[in-house]
Amino acid sequence: MRAIAVRRGESTPRVVDVPKPTPDTGEALVRTLRVGIDGTDHEVVGGSHGGFPEGTDYQILGHEAVGVVEDPNGTRFDAGDLVVPTVRRPPGAGNEHFERGEPDMAPDGAYLERGIVGAHGYMADYFTSDERFLVGVPDDFATTGFLVEPVSNTEKALEHAYASRSAFEWEPESALVLGNGPLGLLTLAMLVERDDFERCYCLGRRDRPDPTIEIIERLGATYVDSRETPLPEVLDAHEAMDFVYEATGHAPHAFETVTALAPNGVGALLGIPSDGTVELDGGRIHREMVLQNKALLGSVNSNVEQYEAAEESLAAFPEWFTDELVTGVYGPDEVERAFETGDDVIKTVVEFDTL
Repeated sequence: MRAIAVRRGESTPRVVDVPKPTPDTGEALVRTLRVGIDGTDHEVVGGSHGGFPEGTDYQILGHEAVGVVEDPNGTRFDAGDLVVPTVRRPPGAGNEHFERGEPDMAPDGAYLERGIVGAHGYMADYFTSDERFLVGVPDDFATTGFLVEPVSNTEKALEHAYASRSAFEWEPESALVLGNGPLGLLTLAMLVERDDFERCYCLGRRDRPDPTIEIIERLGATYVDSRETPLPEVLDAHEAMDFVYEATGHAPHAFETVTALAPNGVGALLGIPSDGTVELDGGRIHREMVLQNKALLGSVNSNVEQYEAAEESLAAFPEWFTDELVTGVYGPDEVERAFETGDDVIKTVVEFDTL
C-alpha cells in the first residue's frame, strides 16, 4: 500500500510502498480518508522533532487523521464507522498514565506518538489502532474530522485553564491568541463560539491582504500586528487579557504573556520553541503573578474525552471557516505540493480516499 514517509538521513517526504497492516486482537483496520499536515509534521521531516520507530529506517508521517473502519476485528466498532485516532500510545506494557486514561500527562519516555515519536503515523492507505484509541465521529466529518486532533489540544488547554481558576469565580471576557497559523485560527474560532469570551484578538506578523487576517476579521475578532503592537504593548493598545493562548513557539512570548494578562488571568503555552536565551525582568514577572493572581501553564497533547469535546466544537464552526482554513487538498502522489509552505498556505491535507 501507499504511505508517505521520511527516511533516515533525508529531509523530504516521499511515497513508499509498505505492506498493508493486519490488526492484532483488540485492534481495528481503518481505511484512511484524510490526514492533515501541521508544523509538527514539518519538524519531523526536518529532523528537529520526534524519533523513528525502533528498528526501521523510515517514519510514516501524519497524526491528524480521519478514516473508515474497514475490518472491526471484534472491536466495538462496525464496518463503515467513521473514526478519528488519538496520537499517543503506551510503550511496551504501558504505564499508569494510560491506565488512568491520561496519556497526555505522561512525561517524555513514557509514551510513543503515532507519526511523531517511535511509532508510524496515519499517512497511508490503511492503518490499525487499538479500539481504546479510536473515537467515533459522525459521517459528515469525513472531510473535516482530521481537525478533531488539533481542536482537542485546545480543549485540553481550556480545561486546564479553567481548572487553575476553580478556587474562585472566574468570569473571563477577553482572549488573545498568539499566532495566526492553523492552530491559532482553530482556537480563535473556538473562543469566538464560546459564550464566555466577548472580545477576541489574534496576534500575527502578516501584511494585508492576507487570508488569515480575512478569517480573523470574518470571525468577528481583532487582528493585532505584532510589528506595530508587540505583545507587551497589547495591554495599552487594546486591553488586559483574561486568557492568552500561545501557539507560536516564540520563546519571549512565554514571559511577555504575563504582562498582557489581566488580574486573575491565565496564559496557556502550547507552542514549542527552539533552544534560546531570553532576557527578561524576572522580578516584574514574579511580582505580577503573585500580586495579581496570574497563572501560566503548559499544555501538550490530549485524551479521549477531549477528542469527544472537540467533536462538538468542530461541529459548531461556521461552514465557511473550514473551507477557508484548508487551502489545499492533495493526493499522495502530490506529496511535494502538500508539504509546500507560503503566505497563501494555511492548512493542507493529503486525501487517500473518500467516503
